[in-house]
Amino acid sequence: MGAWLINATLKWRTLKCNHSLFKDYYQSLIPLMRLPVTQAPLMAMDLEMTGLDPLKDQILSIGLVPIVNGVIPLDGAQQKLVQIRGSVGQSATIHGILDNHLAEAVTIEEAMAWFVAQTRGHVLVAHHSPLDCRFLQQDILSIYRQAIVLPAIDTLVLEKNRLLREHSVLKEGSLRLGACRERYGLPIYGAHSALTDALACAELLLAQVAAMGGGADISVADLLS
Repeated sequence: MGAWLINATLKWRTLKCNHSLFKDYYQSLIPLMRLPVTQAPLMAMDLEMTGLDPLKDQILSIGLVPIVNGVIPLDGAQQKLVQIRGSVGQSATIHGILDNHLAEAVTIEEAMAWFVAQTRGHVLVAHHSPLDCRFLQQDILSIYRQAIVLPAIDTLVLEKNRLLREHSVLKEGSLRLGACRERYGLPIYGAHSALTDALACAELLLAQVAAMGGGADISVADLLS
């Protein structure tokens, strides 16, 4: 996505948005688009959900890990467990979150308010960002009656583009987060924790940017999907 297009989208949304919370959110992003990716404030994120359909499944946890000037300040890493309607059911075998783990979780309304506040003034980073963004957008729409645009750098897309320049066919599973990290010599983490996966994504992006030459000449908008 070109810098001019994302800037135009954010400016148009700022102009047309009637909700002050989201108008401010967009305004905080506009000046970041042309910054070198190594200088822009970024926020890696990951969600755990009860399934893959944002229209019927629910967010169980959100992990956020900031990237500041190419460094990951771990004291800024945060995770929220989120209350859901009903039971986690068989999805617990994937993410390991049980019903009793959610006893003191925040409501989805609290989670979305927290997410917007924490990510304001940061460009999102995620591995397969469309999935996470669709869940967030669906809940924000339901709560605030306001659609939101969430520009994000997708580490999966960056890696896919890199691999396709070297290979005409990609092996099955080659774009999974762990497989992508392995190619850069990054350590193996336990999967399916929102906070751990957000950290893993943040580290992967830094490795990808380093492989691109350090990122001094690469703007945020250059990397947006």
